Amino acid sequence: MKAVKTAWFCNSCGAESPKWSGRCPACGEWNTMVEEKIRPEKKSRTLGPSSGSRISSPVPVSEIASDEEPRIKMPSSELNRVLGGGLVPGSIILIGGEPGIGKSTLVLQNILSIKSRTILYVSGEESAKQIKMRADRIGRPSENVFIVCDTSLQNIEEHISNIQPGLVIIDSIQTIASDDLESVAGSVSQVRECASRLLKYAKESSVPIMLIGHITKDGNLAGPKVLEHIVDAVLHFEGDGQHIYRLLRAIKNRFGSTSELGIYEMCQRGLREVKNPSEMLLSTHTDGEDLSGISIGVTMEGIRSFLIEVQALVSTAAYGTPQRSVNGFDSKRMNMLLAVLEKRAGFKLAAKDVFLNIAGGLKVNDPALDLAVICSVLSSNIDIPIPHTTCITGEVGLSGEIRPVGRIEQRIREAEKLGMDTILIPRGNLKGIDTSSFSIRMIEIAKVEEALRTLFA
Repeated sequence: MKAVKTAWFCNSCGAESPKWSGRCPACGEWNTMVEEKIRPEKKSRTLGPSSGSRISSPVPVSEIASDEEPRIKMPSSELNRVLGGGLVPGSIILIGGEPGIGKSTLVLQNILSIKSRTILYVSGEESAKQIKMRADRIGRPSENVFIVCDTSLQNIEEHISNIQPGLVIIDSIQTIASDDLESVAGSVSQVRECASRLLKYAKESSVPIMLIGHITKDGNLAGPKVLEHIVDAVLHFEGDGQHIYRLLRAIKNRFGSTSELGIYEMCQRGLREVKNPSEMLLSTHTDGEDLSGISIGVTMEGIRSFLIEVQALVSTAAYGTPQRSVNGFDSKRMNMLLAVLEKRAGFKLAAKDVFLNIAGGLKVNDPALDLAVICSVLSSNIDIPIPHTTCITGEVGLSGEIRPVGRIEQRIREAEKLGMDTILIPRGNLKGIDTSSFSIRMIEIAKVEEALRTLFA
C-alpha cells in the first residue's frame, strides 16, 4: 500500500512547503501552515508553449479596443452601486460575511427577480427544501432559477454544461471539492483549485459567477489569501445581531470604486433597500427636546452623503483609570481628538470616562466627522445640548485647526434636504462654489475654539 503523501500549505498565501515551519517562508505570516494530502505529482509545465497551443502576440496599448463592458443590471440598486453599475459578463464575485447575516438571502432575492436569463444556484450547505422555504418567505416565485445541491466540482461542471446558465451562484465555495485532490473541502488546495477552475469557465464563457464565502473568527475570508486575488470583486456583508441594518461594502472591485456602500434593512420578507440612510441614522425626539451629548455629522461613503448621529457621554471616573469606550469610530482617533481638546481648548478630560457611539451600528472612517465627535463630547461634558437642526462637518488637525473636507457642496445639499437650518463648515471650503442656491445658514470656522463659541456661546 502506497504511503499517503502530504505537504504543508500556508493559509494566508497558499505557498507549499515539504515540512512544517512556524513562519511561512513566502509571506512571513506566523502559524499559518496546515498539513494536507496531495495527489501524485504530474509533469511540470514549462514556460514555453506546448504543442498545439495558440501563441498570443503582444499588442501595443494604443491598438487595444477600450470599449466599455456591458453590465448585467441586478434588481437591487444598492447592489448595483457597490458593484460599480452591475455584473460584468465573465466576472467572478465573492460575497463574504458572518453566519446568519443574510448573504444567501441577499443573493437569492436578487436572482429570483431576474427573468431575462437562466440561473443555476448550487448549494453545498442547504437542502432544496430549505431554499424553497426561503424563496416562499421572500415571495418571489421564479421558473428560470434552477437549484442543485451538490459539493463535487465535477458534478457542478456537468450541471453547468447541461443547463447552460447565464449566471451561476455557488453557496459556498468552502463546501466545494474536486475529485482530483485528496484533501477535504475547505482546505487551502481545494479552495484554490475550485476557484481557479470556476474562474477559467467564467472567462471562457463570459458567464458571471457569484461565490458566497465563509469568514473566520478574525473577520477575514476563510481559505487562502489567493482566493481574494483570483476573484474580480470582494464584497463584505456586515451587520450586528442587535441591529436590523446590514451594510454591503466593496473591499476589492476591478470594475468600480471600493468606497461605495449599500444599506439594507432585515425584514420578515427578506432584505429591504434603505434609499435614504440619513433618516435611518437620525433619531427623532417627539417632544422636541434637545439632549446634551448628541451632534449631527455629515459624512460620505463613496459618492454618497448622509447625516449621522454622534452620541457621547462624559462622566467622572468612578475608578482610578478613566475608561475610553468607542462604537463605530476609531478609538485611537478619538484619543487624539481628546488630546487636542485638552491641549488647544483647555478642557481637562484626562480624569473622566468618555463613551462614544455612532448611532445605527454604522462604522465610520470619514475624517470629516472629527468636529462632530469633539462637539458631542463637549456637549456632554458641560451638559449643554446642541440644536437638533444644526449639523457639523470638518476634519480636526493636531494644532486645533479645522481642515477642509471633500465634496462640501454635496454635504450641504444633503443637510438642507433633511431640514437642517445651520451647518458648521471649515473656513475656505466654499472657494469656487456658488452658494446663492443654498437656503441653509453656513457658518465658517477655522479653529476648534470658534466652533465651541458658536455652539455654546
